[in-house]
Amino acid sequence: MRRVGLTGGIGSGKSTVCRMLRDLGAWIVDTDAIAHRLTAPGGRAIPAIAAQFGAEVIAGNGAMDRARMRERVFADPAQRRALEAILHPMIGEDTRAEAAAAPEGAIVVFDVPLLVESGRWRDQVDRILVVDCPVETQIARVMQRNGWTADAVQRIIDQQASRAQRLAVADDVIVNDGLELEELAAEVRRIWSGWL
Repeated sequence: MRRVGLTGGIGSGKSTVCRMLRDLGAWIVDTDAIAHRLTAPGGRAIPAIAAQFGAEVIAGNGAMDRARMRERVFADPAQRRALEAILHPMIGEDTRAEAAAAPEGAIVVFDVPLLVESGRWRDQVDRILVVDCPVETQIARVMQRNGWTADAVQRIIDQQASRAQRLAVADDVIVNDGLELEELAAEVRRIWSGWL
């Protein structure tokens, strides 16, 4: 077993779990970081995004204006699909390239926020690890971390797979509700040991 999909809803603590897995020796392929790189100033996706959506979604520094694009795609599913049609093939290419660069024998962890929603990952990984917590915890964490309103966080949660949908595909689950960091690290080590 060498390929693991890691996912969890916004505010679940997935990124923290990912850092802990990296510290244990996992080779991380972060699809969100790839998407950010593609939409950064000079990013490979910027010309296609500007052509599809207009210059108003490109910030002064040449990056995609994430806040403006988020408003558009959450308001209009057709615009979301258009953005995905640009980004997903490029993210797929870079994901495969990063995974291919993993050292021999490494456990490759694909950090994929929308793993369940994409419908493509079950056949590409040996196991799926879901970081789970109640919706109320997600909302509180994101409000504290990002300064967003509860409604703004809820709109994102509503666009993501439900807890039940994520748990239905999980081989491993970390329930990250009320855990101290050291308790969370112990859970990550327990699952990592099982993979080894």
